Amino acid sequence: MTVLDAIGRALATAGSMTWQITWSLILGFTLSAVVQAVVRRETIARLLGDDKPQALARATALGAGSSSCSYAAVALARTLFRRGASFTAAMAFEIASTNLVIELGIIMALLLAWQFTLAEFIGGPIMIALVAVAFRLLVRQQLIDAAREQADKGLAGSMEGHAAMDMSIASGGSFWRRLASREGYTSVSHIFVMEWAAVIRDIVLGLLIAGAVGAWIPDSFWQHLFLTGHPLAAKLWGPLIGPVISVLSFVCSIGNVPLAAVLWNGGISFGGVIAFVFADLIIIPILVIYRKYYGTKMMLTILGIFYATMAAAGYIVEFLFGGLGLVPAAQAAKVTETGITWNYTTILNIIFLLLAAVLLVRFFRTGGAAMLKMMGGSPGEHQDRPGHHAHPEPEPHPHAGG
Repeated sequence: MTVLDAIGRALATAGSMTWQITWSLILGFTLSAVVQAVVRRETIARLLGDDKPQALARATALGAGSSSCSYAAVALARTLFRRGASFTAAMAFEIASTNLVIELGIIMALLLAWQFTLAEFIGGPIMIALVAVAFRLLVRQQLIDAAREQADKGLAGSMEGHAAMDMSIASGGSFWRRLASREGYTSVSHIFVMEWAAVIRDIVLGLLIAGAVGAWIPDSFWQHLFLTGHPLAAKLWGPLIGPVISVLSFVCSIGNVPLAAVLWNGGISFGGVIAFVFADLIIIPILVIYRKYYGTKMMLTILGIFYATMAAAGYIVEFLFGGLGLVPAAQAAKVTETGITWNYTTILNIIFLLLAAVLLVRFFRTGGAAMLKMMGGSPGEHQDRPGHHAHPEPEPHPHAGG
């Protein structure tokens, strides 16, 4: 095989996966934009003031309807923490924001199987509960206070501008009245395009890496790495090695699902796939951001607790789904080189690409271009954005709880 043939195979595999998931990405981002348009940021911060079960449940639900971009989720979690949310609730919001969003579940069902979507939505709350317990038992108030002091310095991370933009509908009225208004249309279009702008890099990178790995690395390598010849050892090893591969891949957000599909075909365990997907919040670039946001000690604490809890969640879904007979018998994710044919995927792609075009036109007609230029800046630059009413950022205030 020549170099050009190898590159061609990798691009063909990446292109095939792209075509399979296009409509689901647009659908997921549209639904997420609708939720974000009607839920205001100040409402979120007010509801997350402690680490009681009710607050954590609210954090999980609100996070699931928020941005699926890992960098934006991390930045928004700090914003909520500075506004008075408890640290544990902010972390729960962050985990849900990247691992319990609609678009992620749809893509996992398309590329892997519906069982993975179900496992993700069961394993996510399990991980959040374990994180909450770990923070309560292991993290002292002194460390949380030091993290808040560091957070209040406002050091820049990534996607700060995007996280600072509250593009929700400012007018009052019922859910449907607000959503059906011109302001609602504008708000949804702004959030939709900005979400795409935030994650497109990771999605493209993830597809290209998955295409290259699927085309170039033989299955025998993965089979040895994942101990496929020893079923019990493979189940125990998968949730431990999955997050490590995720950390080294540098791919986060939805972009790690195509690579998860390749790893599943290569022999990683069911729980290993789930732990791998959860680990987008501990990739090396995000660890660097944690250090800027909260200090070195808290960064290491987050790394240790997140790794332990995502591995534990992987074990739980592995043996729970195995006991119920829900683990797919065949490891055959859709990562092959298939061309475009006239089927339901093509029809749905056409419909949702038209929807995306409508929202894109609305975005640029209502001042969206200026927002794209600001999405990487500092939070203070976005309080008077074009397009619709800007919600001012309140000053951070002290909070005694963790």
